[in-house]
Amino acid sequence: MNNRLKVLRAERNWSQADLAQRLDVSRQSVNAIETGKYDPSLPLAFRIARLFDLTIEQVFMDAPD
Repeated sequence: MNNRLKVLRAERNWSQADLAQRLDVSRQSVNAIETGKYDPSLPLAFRIARLFDLTIEQVFMDAPD
């Protein structure tokens, strides 16, 4: 799954640790999501989208097979 998390975070000048704290997850989790090594759970995806005032579809995109 592709995502815009790194760009959205950078637009706000947040570090991975800043974002992790806002989401109540580890910095390693944020890194794994940004690099596509981990797909967030649905509740976490909703929290991420709400934090950026976007829809889930505006943050996450299905990766081509």
